[in-house]
Amino acid sequence: MLDTSPLTAAVERFADRLRAAPQSRLQQGAAEVALDLARELSLRAQRLEAASAGAGDAAGAAPARTMPDAGIFVVGDQLAVAGLDLAEALHAAVAGPAGVPGADPGPDAAKAPSEVLDEAVRLVDQAEARALR
Repeated sequence: MLDTSPLTAAVERFADRLRAAPQSRLQQGAAEVALDLARELSLRAQRLEAASAGAGDAAGAAPARTMPDAGIFVVGDQLAVAGLDLAEALHAAVAGPAGVPGADPGPDAAKAPSEVLDEAVRLVDQAEARALR
């Protein structure tokens, strides 16, 4: 089993800092950086989920859904949800694909789950540094 606790810890730390940040900090770009990160983590989770579900079936894969901009005061929650979704998708990827072998689910599926995990943790750390330091 893949230990996704580094990702969930980094995401929760950043989300908590966003929730506690003053409105002025959020408006100065922290919320925008966090929303961009949440959208990226969400897209990566969707790619991994598509790979686990066998995205290469005859109906084709559903288009990726983009996380909406729900405002600066909820971006911490959006980040937390996206990070936890990615952690769950990584767990499913380790468990093995349930669909058609040889399907082309996207760039994240070509990487080992541990590599996707490490990259996601780096993205969270970098975004937090840009947003809140």
